[in-house]
Amino acid sequence: MANKKLVVVESPTKAKTIQKMLGSGYKVVATIGHLRDLPKSKLGIDIDSDFKPQYINVRGKASVINSLKKYSWQPTLIGKEKPFLGICAIC
Repeated sequence: MANKKLVVVESPTKAKTIQKMLGSGYKVVATIGHLRDLPKSKLGIDIDSDFKPQYINVRGKASVINSLKKYSWQPTLIGKEKPFLGICAIC
C-alpha cells in the first residue's frame, strides 16, 4: 500500500468513479463532506502570521478523520484543493 498515491475526495460516488479511472496505483478515499472549517466564533485567520487560517475539525467527523489516518502513509502530492491532515485533497 505504501507505493500507492492517495487521493481524498468528498463524495463516495466520486471516489468510486475516480478509483476506476486511476487504477490500482492509487487509493481514492471519500470524506463524506467537509472535515475541517474555519471557526464561526472568531475571525478564523491569524493576521499576524501572514493570514494563516485557523481550521477546526467539524463536529461529528472524528470517526472519519481517524479512519483516514490509517491511509496517511507519506503520499505523493498529486493535487490540492483543501488541506487536510497533511494529505492532499482534490475534487
